[in-house]
Amino acid sequence: MSSHLDRQSPAVSVAATLAEAVAAIDEATDTAAVLPEPRPRALVVGIVAGADGGPAVVLANPFLDAEATGQIESQLSALGAKTGAEQVTRLVVPALPFDSVLAVGLGKSAEELPADLIRRCSGAAARAASGVPVLVTALAEVDVAAAVEGTLLGGYRFAEFRSTKTAPTEPGLDTVVALATAAGAAAAADRAALVADAVAVARDLVNTPPNALFPKSFARRAEALGEEFGLEVEVLGKKELKKAGYGGIVGVGKGSDRSPRLVRLRHRGAGGKKVALVGKGVTFDTGGISIKPAASMHHMTSDMGGAAAVIATVVLAARLELPIEVTATVPMAENMPSGSAQRPGDVLTQYGGTTVEVLNTDAEGRLILADAIVRACEDEPDYLIETSTLTGAQLVALGSRMPGVMGSDEFRDRVARLSAGVGENAWPMPLPDELADDLKSTVADLANISSQRFAGMLVAGVYLREFVADGVDWVHIDVAGPSYNTGSAWGYTPKGGTGVPVRTMFAVLEDIAANG
Repeated sequence: MSSHLDRQSPAVSVAATLAEAVAAIDEATDTAAVLPEPRPRALVVGIVAGADGGPAVVLANPFLDAEATGQIESQLSALGAKTGAEQVTRLVVPALPFDSVLAVGLGKSAEELPADLIRRCSGAAARAASGVPVLVTALAEVDVAAAVEGTLLGGYRFAEFRSTKTAPTEPGLDTVVALATAAGAAAAADRAALVADAVAVARDLVNTPPNALFPKSFARRAEALGEEFGLEVEVLGKKELKKAGYGGIVGVGKGSDRSPRLVRLRHRGAGGKKVALVGKGVTFDTGGISIKPAASMHHMTSDMGGAAAVIATVVLAARLELPIEVTATVPMAENMPSGSAQRPGDVLTQYGGTTVEVLNTDAEGRLILADAIVRACEDEPDYLIETSTLTGAQLVALGSRMPGVMGSDEFRDRVARLSAGVGENAWPMPLPDELADDLKSTVADLANISSQRFAGMLVAGVYLREFVADGVDWVHIDVAGPSYNTGSAWGYTPKGGTGVPVRTMFAVLEDIAANG
């Protein structure tokens, strides 16, 4: 089991046979002196509908003999088990050396099993395996990376702030064994484990309450992660920010007694392209003087989801030694109302000199992001990826699961395609030039909001575009809904912080490393 900072990550291994998997688990249990007895273990298998809609059958695999398969299918038939995607039936199978078998539905057909289906069904099985620390998955034979990633993401739990009264008493997931015979399975499993770990880091940061995660403590956690994994780290405090002219970050943070920060983390891969990552780090957003409704304000603990994602992504780039330069620029502030807060009607100067009339203090994310984008562009990157929980309009347009991606047309479409490949499904959106007219101010270079109530997500993207240097391919990924799940858990997605869009951004980085 690997660890960094306060996070313990499950151990992941690959076995080519069921006997090999069981032997490895038994050996680990025997050598763990602190464990008084064998830990519960479960086997995950996929099931599909039988011929002509008949009883569920086990997805063909080389690991189960006829006796075990027969016992599973007999129980499934007796229970009337459903094979819809993500539906899990828990069984006890005497012919197998496991405490239980988790039979997870894959849909009607075994002919089409895309990666994200395997990922989601693996996550559903892991969520159903409450109190089972050891999972062996036969779904890895279909797609080892998707099965491992989904299992780890589904097995995530966050209980740091629970007392003994409500803390989980059953063990969490600590061991995953992937049953896979394909060449390269071990390497694929290792990579998937690191990706899932990066998502967990982002989730942990988002789930940490704002009295424990504020600009100073957030910066310290980012700095510690950077130092642990060999990144170059720079942190600017309030005095440095004011002196350098970061008017957006300073302005948003004026109302709080917790001063803002700007954190920069750099992975210097050998050669290749230069990529800038920028993420919004508003550790709590009341809306400031333009205060939000009380009913939903507690969800604003997640308003630093973009920052958490870019920090986790640049760390992942370093851990997997991507041969490109990746620099994360992360503005952090707390948006609070007070006698010292910025007011609607104030004019501030963004880093780089653009003046902005602040018509609404609740449109604060774009103010800190504009500063960070200008600073990131000073490094002359080839690509810039910015992500943020920026607008409620994203939820109106695309719902709670689908990010909106805007920016340079070709790069935007590339990001959307890669996002679909990892199951985060960012949807390409336009940035109509005429929307820039709605950001005109009578007293400054720009206003921070439009005079119209329409196309709010696109207007925010147009605002950010004003600060991107010429010649830089860029995208803005709005994850206002997808970064924080306020509903029930589904697939590999828990309630609370989701880690979106870590996997999208890392897929883009890998693609840039491979193809420029």
